[in-house]
Amino acid sequence: MNSNLSHLKKSFCAWCAAVCLVACGGHPSVPQDSTPSGHEAHIYPDYTDVTVPCNIAPLNFMLADSMATECVARITSADGMVQTYGDGIKVIIPEDEWHSMLQASAGKDIKVEVFARIGSRWQSDNAFAIHVAKEEIDPYVAYRLIEPSYEIYDKMYIMQRNVTNFDEFEVFNNKVACDDPKGQCINCHSFQNYRTDNMLFHVRVTRGGTVMINEGRISKLDLKREGMISAGVYPSWHPTLPLVAFSTNNTHQWFHTADVDKVEVFDDASDLVLYDVNADKVSVIAADTARLEVFPTWAPDGKYLYYCSAIAWRADSTKVHGDDYRFGYMDVRYNLYRRPFDASTKSFGEEETVYQADTLQHSATLPRISPDGRFIVFAEGPHGCFNIWHHDADIRIMQLSDGTFLPTEALNTAGYAESYPSFSSNGRWVMCASRRDDGNYSRIYFSYFDGKRAHKAFLLPQADPEHNIFRMLSYNRPEYTIEPVKQSVQQIAAEVLKDK
Repeated sequence: MNSNLSHLKKSFCAWCAAVCLVACGGHPSVPQDSTPSGHEAHIYPDYTDVTVPCNIAPLNFMLADSMATECVARITSADGMVQTYGDGIKVIIPEDEWHSMLQASAGKDIKVEVFARIGSRWQSDNAFAIHVAKEEIDPYVAYRLIEPSYEIYDKMYIMQRNVTNFDEFEVFNNKVACDDPKGQCINCHSFQNYRTDNMLFHVRVTRGGTVMINEGRISKLDLKREGMISAGVYPSWHPTLPLVAFSTNNTHQWFHTADVDKVEVFDDASDLVLYDVNADKVSVIAADTARLEVFPTWAPDGKYLYYCSAIAWRADSTKVHGDDYRFGYMDVRYNLYRRPFDASTKSFGEEETVYQADTLQHSATLPRISPDGRFIVFAEGPHGCFNIWHHDADIRIMQLSDGTFLPTEALNTAGYAESYPSFSSNGRWVMCASRRDDGNYSRIYFSYFDGKRAHKAFLLPQADPEHNIFRMLSYNRPEYTIEPVKQSVQQIAAEVLKDK
């Protein structure tokens, strides 16, 4: 070929490539001289071979290899559409393009190829798949953001996040209604049947009370009644009736100086009560001084109340601890129970055993029932009620009909705490708080549940994959909702600020 023609052809091709790059919104070219690395892509978050909802936000990621200086990802949807992305060592995917790929790949796979520049050379890692489920996930999750030490509560937030994109907004924070140097704690947000017209959370210390939103009306309540251990603590809304089951607790915490589990939170007394929202009336569900009852949760049809219960450490005649919990806390183990509920009389039947974890030297806490009523998910650790800080706590799923446990190994991680599990409203997505990233901060993970097993868990996507690394706050008590909270922070604060 004539050298001038060859030069013109190369120039034309370069011009076309430049035009294409602009037209495609900055999609980079795939390196043509890459060498196969022979290993899986080392990315953060780890989205390799995960199963995701067909409406989830873009799974943006970055190279986790410290030697890498640049990357390009080639992503192919099930319909053959190919896009490339790369911004330094990060892969940032536009929302509209990502959702188009999800729609085209529902029930199928998206193929991802990662090219990494190490020094002056490019390498291509083994391709991996992102499996796209046909089932959607609830569009919102609510959580408390808190510094992980639990020693102070200078800044706390109850947040809600749209998981189909990256919109995050405050439900409440502990600064807007606090005018006291002692500070203010906010916790235990809860919603009725995945909706937000009926919800609550607690405000403690300064201007304390339970913030209740009932049919959209905001009020602040004092739930402490005569004979109760405390005001309401851990809540669960009845799925259809204006009733909330609470535990009432006398809670303590210790901070270890030489233990992998930094914090031990424990009760030396706890009961269960039922609060009738319309009648403003509290009645007792269970109040055995020899037992510790905690973490109530309703069955989806409202016919049973599930909860955790253990022998109170002072009442355990098989151990001699005196009044010093330091020598008894590792022997306190919770089992799962339930009581039938008669909605016409608002009364409960006799206790029934669901799972006796203590026979296995385990402790089962934080139960939730699947929307179809077939499964119970809970956190299980070696002892106690606060598995969020027990490094060997895992999420378990049990079939209620016969007590069979389903495989959850892909959801859990060895040596890191998993806690606060819950089912999405369609029962297909198990969410939990996990400390698997660094052992200190709990973050939100999702796992696809097909009714037979839990699939590999994946981290809540962020617009910037470094977001969780630099957000030095823990995600606490994640809860699904199908809609946003309608009241503003200022509207809620106005009620909290009232002297009641």
